[in-house]
Amino acid sequence: MASAACVALGAHLSLRSPWIAGLIAAAGICMATLHLLRRRRVIKTLTAGDPDAVLELWGPTLEGLPHASTLVPLMAATALAASGHLERARGMLRRATRGPAWEAAFEHRLLLETMLDAFEGEREAALTKARELEALPLPSSNASLGKRVSELRGALSALARAFARQSQAGDAERLERASRDTPVLHWALRYAAAIARIEHGDRQHAQALLKNAPSWPEESAFCSFHRELSQHAKRTADAHSAGPDAT
Repeated sequence: MASAACVALGAHLSLRSPWIAGLIAAAGICMATLHLLRRRRVIKTLTAGDPDAVLELWGPTLEGLPHASTLVPLMAATALAASGHLERARGMLRRATRGPAWEAAFEHRLLLETMLDAFEGEREAALTKARELEALPLPSSNASLGKRVSELRGALSALARAFARQSQAGDAERLERASRDTPVLHWALRYAAAIARIEHGDRQHAQALLKNAPSWPEESAFCSFHRELSQHAKRTADAHSAGPDAT
């Protein structure tokens, strides 16, 4: 949900500008309440692969945020990037007003740009930004928040490694956990987990991760991601099931 997507943003703001962070936290509480009241519908919307539906869901809360001219485009870009609409996401980033809120949202921008660079094939840039993201200070006043921020940062590093074909042991599991905990990034993290599974030879698990994916439009990068990953997973799984004498 939107509050989960705001975790990194809120954490960085708490270090840079407490009064803005307090307002973001209040928005997060409102969104958490919304989640409790409409949990099933909200999660279904966030994982359905339709960024416009996500933005419609978030709309009333986002428009009430302080510095909306900066934060609304950032959150819109997040929803778009997380469903593979890369050009639209970049366009939203360009629309965001520069200023104190833009600077204070540095961590959120790093998270977003790590995803965009990874999906656009800029592997080294994505890895560099992911390392920079993980090196940022964690919020010290709230252990639970610090844990969530750390887990989300770790998942973004695992995503960058997956798209760079440098997955490490435990990355797939880390990505799968994060995809469940952060619905707005569900398919971005799930595709990265599938790549990690394929890279380490677990094609059957990769196939399971690809099940029930949305029917992505051609303009979404996830359309080609899904097609290519499905072919890789199926080809290897079929070869394994045919046995050692298969040709």
